[in-house]
Amino acid sequence: MTQYDLRQIIAEELARVIPGEAGKRRSRFDYVLPGFGERIHPSGRKSYVLQRTMGGKQRLITIGDAAILTERIAKDVARRLILRIELGENPANKKRRGRKTPTYGAFLQSYWEVAAPTWKPSTREIQNIYRRTHLDHAFPGKFIDEIIHADAVRWHAELTRSAGPGAANRAMEILKAMFGKAEAWGYLAEHSNPFRGVKRNRGRKIERFLSGAEMSRLGRALAARRAEYPVEVAVISLLAVTGCRRGEILYLTWGEVQGRKLKLKDSKTGPRIVWLGQEARAVLDAFPRGKKDQRVFTFDVLPRSALDWFWRRLRTEAGLDDVRLHDLRHNYASLAARSSETLPMIGSLLGHRHVSTTARYAHLDDGVLLEAVTLVGESIERKFGNH
Repeated sequence: MTQYDLRQIIAEELARVIPGEAGKRRSRFDYVLPGFGERIHPSGRKSYVLQRTMGGKQRLITIGDAAILTERIAKDVARRLILRIELGENPANKKRRGRKTPTYGAFLQSYWEVAAPTWKPSTREIQNIYRRTHLDHAFPGKFIDEIIHADAVRWHAELTRSAGPGAANRAMEILKAMFGKAEAWGYLAEHSNPFRGVKRNRGRKIERFLSGAEMSRLGRALAARRAEYPVEVAVISLLAVTGCRRGEILYLTWGEVQGRKLKLKDSKTGPRIVWLGQEARAVLDAFPRGKKDQRVFTFDVLPRSALDWFWRRLRTEAGLDDVRLHDLRHNYASLAARSSETLPMIGSLLGHRHVSTTARYAHLDDGVLLEAVTLVGESIERKFGNH
C-alpha cells in the first residue's frame, strides 16, 4: 500500500463521519423498512442495525459495519432476518452460543489437558494415538452442542468401516466420556450426550488358542529371531509363559522384578503379584539388571508400535496369521484349564477380580472335546455290549 493509497483511505473514512454530539451514540431508523437503521458511534463510525421484538423483549441486532456493507446489501440482510424472526428463530442465539459454547476441536483440547494426566502411561499412549488418527478431525467446525445423536451414530458407522469395529468402539468410548464431562462442566444440557445409546460393535468371541504343533512353530520362529530382535523375542516369550497383559510386560521396571515373582505396582486390576516359572526367570536373567525405576525392556520407538510390528511379522513366519498377541494370554489360561486347574486358581494367575471373567478363558479346543466325546461313547458302547 502506497502513501497515496493510505491518504485516500483515511480521507474516505473521514468522509463517513457524521457530526454529532461528542461521546454519544445515536441511531437513525429507516421509514420504509421498519426497524432497520444506522447506528452512529461516538467516533463517527456507522453500522447497520435491525431493531425487533423477540421473546417479549426489544433487541438490537448489528448487521455490519457501514464501511464494509452497502445500504442495499444491509437492507436485504435485514429483510431475511425479519423473516427468520417471524418464523420463531432468534439470530442472536448463535452469536451468544459462539461466545459461550466451545467448538468440538477446542473442547477436545481442553478435555485432554484435564483428563490425560489422570491416565496410566500406557493408556495415555494409546489414547493419544486414537486422538491423532480418529478424533482430531471427527467433527470439524462444529460447536459441541451442534453434534447430535444421529451425527454420533453416523460417525461410529463410518469409523467401523474404515478402521474396524474394535477401533470404532474404543474411539467412541473416549468421546462418550468427553461429552459426559461437557455435561458435568455445564457446556451441555443434562442427558444430552450424543454418544449415549450408540450401539457398540460386537466384539469377537475369544475361542482361539494354539495347538501343540502351532506352539512348536511359534517357538522355532522366536528362536530364529532372538539374535536380531532380543527385546521383542523376550517380551513375547514372557507373555506366552506368564499370561500377563502386554502393558504389564512392556512397562515392567526392575524394581518390580523380585526373585521368582513380579510385584506389579499397577495393572488393569490394580497392584498384583505374578509368579515366575524357571522359563520366565531365565528370560529375565538374560538382561543386565538396571536401577529400580528403569524399564526392563527398552525400545527405540514407541513400545507398543515396535511390538505390534514384530508380532505381525513373526506370526506370518510361524503360519499363525489369525492369532492375536492377546491370544497368548488366552492360550496360557486354556492350558491351565486343561491341566485341571480351578477357575479361582486361573483367575489368580491372570490377575482377575471375578471368577466370571476367568470363565471365558476356560475353553477346551475341539480336539480335546472330540477325544472326550469318543472316550464317553466307547464307555457307553462297552456297557451296552455287556447286555
